[in-house]
Amino acid sequence: MSQDIQSKIEQLTAELNTYNYQYYVLANSVISDYDFDQKLKELEALESAYPEYRDANSPTLKVGGDITSKFNTVQHRWPMLSLSNTYSEQELIEFDERVQKSIGHAVQYVCELKFDGLSISLTYEKGKLVQAVTRGDGVQGDDVTNNVRTIRSIPHQLRSKAAYPDLFEIRGEIFMHKSAFLRLNNEREENGESTYANPRNFASGTIKLQDSSEVAKRPLDCFLYFLYMDNRNRVFQSHWDSLNAVQSWGFPVSDHSKLCATIQDVLDFVHYWDTARHQLTFDIDGIVIKVNDYAYQEELGFTAKSPRWATSYKFKAERAETRLNTVSYQVGRTGAVTPVANLAPVLLAGTTVRRASLHNANEIERLDLHQNDTVYVEKGGEIIPKIVGVNLEKRMPGATPIQYPDSCPECGAGLVRQEGEAVHYCPNEDHCEPQIIGKLQHFIGRKMMDIQGLGDETIVSFYKQGFLSHISDIYTLKDKQDLLVNIERFGQKSIDNMIAGIEQSKNKPFEKVLFALGIRHVGETVAKKLAFHFKSLLHLKQASIDEIAAVQDIGIRIAESVYHYLQQPEHLSELNKLEAAGLNFEVTEKVVELAGNSLEGKTFLISGVFATHSREDLTALIESHGGKMLSSISSKLNYLVAGDKMGPSKLVKAEKLKVPIISDEQLLQMINQ
Repeated sequence: MSQDIQSKIEQLTAELNTYNYQYYVLANSVISDYDFDQKLKELEALESAYPEYRDANSPTLKVGGDITSKFNTVQHRWPMLSLSNTYSEQELIEFDERVQKSIGHAVQYVCELKFDGLSISLTYEKGKLVQAVTRGDGVQGDDVTNNVRTIRSIPHQLRSKAAYPDLFEIRGEIFMHKSAFLRLNNEREENGESTYANPRNFASGTIKLQDSSEVAKRPLDCFLYFLYMDNRNRVFQSHWDSLNAVQSWGFPVSDHSKLCATIQDVLDFVHYWDTARHQLTFDIDGIVIKVNDYAYQEELGFTAKSPRWATSYKFKAERAETRLNTVSYQVGRTGAVTPVANLAPVLLAGTTVRRASLHNANEIERLDLHQNDTVYVEKGGEIIPKIVGVNLEKRMPGATPIQYPDSCPECGAGLVRQEGEAVHYCPNEDHCEPQIIGKLQHFIGRKMMDIQGLGDETIVSFYKQGFLSHISDIYTLKDKQDLLVNIERFGQKSIDNMIAGIEQSKNKPFEKVLFALGIRHVGETVAKKLAFHFKSLLHLKQASIDEIAAVQDIGIRIAESVYHYLQQPEHLSELNKLEAAGLNFEVTEKVVELAGNSLEGKTFLISGVFATHSREDLTALIESHGGKMLSSISSKLNYLVAGDKMGPSKLVKAEKLKVPIISDEQLLQMINQ
């Protein structure tokens, strides 16, 4: 059973990460909002029940996609988190109940339209726009300042008499009005250029153009809706106050937001815009609900991915009817075989739909799909929809059921499906083309070896021409330069950049190399734990399954996967070649210098609002003096650092467990002592 769970988590993680990359980086929508959210919720539930199987690269812990290489990468001063979302009004009511339970009473909410565009963060210094950064992966994004300066609604310089701070960030959404989208798309079609599927993709594709003069030709717009600044709570009491302020400073703020006193007011707002949205000049796909009081926002805090003080309600999906032409099958890096429905083109919410993922054999069986069935498709946005049913009245006489294949469509190996598991796998991982290419592409990825000058398309080309078939072949490319120059559109400069990137990758630490190998169930966090525990590949190879499983947070399933990987002669041969090429297979120890050790061995939790310190400042002080931060109140907690407006539930729990409650001043006294 645990093996099935592990495989399911791995499959969902890989699938959702791919969707994120397509959506956030390539501006390409390949799954509906609703389907993505349902898969994400399924993964969250599995990870919550089986945290030992969670991958550090899990989409439940990240916001969006990776960073494009076209622009400079900038780290966000305040992470750009995404919002949790729901399609259920009952879940909105439950959100309100959770907020009230934490705060101790009813609160005000600000309801805003959920614009369907590209998230942006703008930095202003002394009233001047100095930087514009995309969401990216939530931690860092692309610097698109020159392109954003072409958007007329975004001020370059604020009004001199406005009382704005010297330095602040303001966030919002860049979008394109429907009329502009239709006009520009028609022009592209007449000129024989490829068209965009929807305004969101057009806006995203525009803002990532390298030529800002071309960006200026496309009419983009923007609404701004959230302010970040140091000591914000001392200037504004609430989100509503800050919205009014930034509008007075000259920023474009939507007129359709509303301050709500009760959850019923929120629901009324949702009901109104579910119909009225069709009269807007731009697309929205839901409503955002935020706790108004900033102090309460701080008290409610964040999960790893989203704030607990905000959520979004998404409008119901639209439906259309079309014909199922064929079902094809795609093989991923892990060997998972995913069926894809190829449909007769149908217009749905302004988009022509031709394909839909069928996920697995269980979905085909659940739908009882037959050849040439007439099917119902739904979508919550502008992306590839889900088949939700079959019009049995239109089923052709004698139609045969869709049969899931027994063998891999790529290499012919017999497919494997564990009992109770929904996914079929091709076990021929070392000789199946898409798996080999997938592993090569994984190895060079940004979070793995980050090999500059060697991209996914080049990997495919090199594989097809026989230059690459194993990971170790990457480090022999420098000896094949006389052959590489004959490849079309791959000149000497490209070769030099690639060879330099390959050489630089040899400096990557052991944990990155271990992650890059693509061992099943070994994500970024697992690779770090294994590397830091065993210190070297040699020690890891000598370890038994039980010894590997004894490492903190490493379960028996991961241990078995690592152990068996390191027992296979082909893999050992690869590792020997990589080690000979100069890759790091030992941990380089780092010495951490602390400001002091007065808090060594003690654990802390911070709650509430403080007059002279931010939570971040207090956290940094604690950790720099040897203390450790905990995420919740438990018997393991030594001190609760409490400020104003701390939630009553935390106070009750701390008192029940007899956890000492101290102020920020008492914390400073402990440090000084």
